[in-house]
Amino acid sequence: MEKNAQQTALPSKSRFSEWYHELLASAEIMDIRYPVKGLYVWPPFGYALRNNIYSIMRELLDKDGHEEALFPLLIPESEFMKEAEHIKGFEDEVYWVTHGGVTPLDVKLALRPTSETAIYPMYKLWIRSHADMPLKLYQIVNTFRYETKHTRPLIRLREITSFKEAHTVHTDWDDAAKHVDRAVEIYQEFYRRLAIPTIVSKRPDWDKFPGADYTLAVDTLMPDGKVLQIGTAHHLADNFAKTFGITYEDPTGEQLHAHQTCYGISERSVAAVISVHGDDHGLVLPPEVAPVQVAIVPILFGDRDVNENVLKACRSLRDLLTDQGLRVRIDDGDERPGAKYYRWELRGVPVRIEIGPRDLAQNSCILVRRDTSEKRSVPIDRIPGEVRDCMNVMVTDMYHAAREGLDSRIFDCKTLDDVSERTVEGIARICWCLDVDCGREMEDITGVHILGVPVEPQNNSGQCPICGREGTSVLMARTY
Repeated sequence: MEKNAQQTALPSKSRFSEWYHELLASAEIMDIRYPVKGLYVWPPFGYALRNNIYSIMRELLDKDGHEEALFPLLIPESEFMKEAEHIKGFEDEVYWVTHGGVTPLDVKLALRPTSETAIYPMYKLWIRSHADMPLKLYQIVNTFRYETKHTRPLIRLREITSFKEAHTVHTDWDDAAKHVDRAVEIYQEFYRRLAIPTIVSKRPDWDKFPGADYTLAVDTLMPDGKVLQIGTAHHLADNFAKTFGITYEDPTGEQLHAHQTCYGISERSVAAVISVHGDDHGLVLPPEVAPVQVAIVPILFGDRDVNENVLKACRSLRDLLTDQGLRVRIDDGDERPGAKYYRWELRGVPVRIEIGPRDLAQNSCILVRRDTSEKRSVPIDRIPGEVRDCMNVMVTDMYHAAREGLDSRIFDCKTLDDVSERTVEGIARICWCLDVDCGREMEDITGVHILGVPVEPQNNSGQCPICGREGTSVLMARTY
């Protein structure tokens, strides 16, 4: 990785699409050259970032009493076609396996676009009594959807490589509803640790998950003014339980249908980290997930003995930081310091430490923060504590900066012309009577989507721009 770093400048982030694609390649996050459209390769650096991000999600789910499982990729057509509304929502996106070798299959097999129809036949076998619930399982798997729109790495894919889907079973509607809220809380904590500000809204009925009673979605705003959906939680009621025969015996001995939820995130979480925090110099990564948290750059000159002392100090500092659980790299190659600085800035390393002969003579080094480019001299013996403090401050500062950026691009609107104008920059907030026909017309006139009713209470009030009736605050935006 170090020897192959590109030294050409990135496009300005103001040209977001160019910047995004160039950064994925230059920082070795994804390689898009795989010879199937919509399928991409994770190089080691990008895969390490992905794994660090998903380790947070695993930690949060496990702490909340979820258990990780693994279900098959292939779903028999007979099971897949059982839930009519669900299938209608995915029928244009399914990849079908029709042959085993050269032999036609008796039953076609779907590559999972999502796993409800793979998991729920097993839940029918596992659920017997009210004592078996709540059942809270999750898996992190690849899913396949024949995406016909313009594909974009990490954002719009034909193979979603990192789909975290959780599926829970409950005794009644209310308990499932409480768990939908809990799922959203977990997602908000997850994104808070990634310093990503989010908006949670209840999707309109025409945009809810196929087969669900309702859907809550977690969104964030991208640099180009579009909204990226980075998480969803669905209340399934007993719709799938009736289809798949998931019943339980209550304390009185009566057989009842269970109620269910499902909720998921994908590698869009990685796209959000890259896009929200990155700058013209490259990635800016939250310390917790950065593959390399500290890069040590020795400043070497001609004197061999002096250089060896500098390198010895670098190695000692690396070992000290590594013993504290940090991911540290010494860049002791032959390139000039400027090329090394560029490499680690491009890869978003949170802290860079520079040590040269003059610094060593003063028993100090230079500490540089990636997010602010702040550079200061620090005594070497104080470096471990300073690095930890710096990282703690960084994630808070990164979140507040991103939150301010999001809030500044939510605009109160009274007319649909205002919505059309403002959604070029960000998110429009306008009132809607919640009538489906009015909502559809609002989308048709503006060409942007109704995200839904925000979960957080809104202060503004007004009339629906279509019918003139008193409305409820909703958010509208361009989306991916």
